[in-house]
Amino acid sequence: MPLLLLGLVDAAFSGFRAYAGRDAHIRKHRATARAALRGLAVGAVLLLAPVLTAALLLLTASDRAGTYDLLTAGGTGYVLPLTGYAVVVLLSLAAYFVLPFRASTLAMVVGLGPLTLLRPFAVAAACVGAVVNGGGGSGLLVGTVAGAAVLGVEPLVHRRWYRHVL
Repeated sequence: MPLLLLGLVDAAFSGFRAYAGRDAHIRKHRATARAALRGLAVGAVLLLAPVLTAALLLLTASDRAGTYDLLTAGGTGYVLPLTGYAVVVLLSLAAYFVLPFRASTLAMVVGLGPLTLLRPFAVAAACVGAVVNGGGGSGLLVGTVAGAAVLGVEPLVHRRWYRHVL
């Protein structure tokens, strides 16, 4: 459940990032909320892929209890690097909202900008964490599918709704 929640929050932010910078209007709260909801919707659909992958692994396994244990260990190993990444992102967001204008802009440029670029590396670290924690091939497979799903939200939202400049 924590991984699903983390994936859905990331999907909402991905929808926002797909829209960000496309509209020069000053008041764009509705548009940013709509973009976040679009990301959330696309993410919810894409995150069905790892759920279905795990279900298929469990249904076809000869030792379902052992496979379940592998997937549980893999999920625990997967969530640890992502939790560290999420904490840093949340601290950067908190700095953006709490600090005065210039300092918050610096927090955005120094923190959130590079962190967005590091997302694929955080997902790769999560996949490694799934294997190292004892998830084996099953944990790696589900983690890779989940990572591809999460990283695919922003390009899909961008392509579907924001390809052309407004």
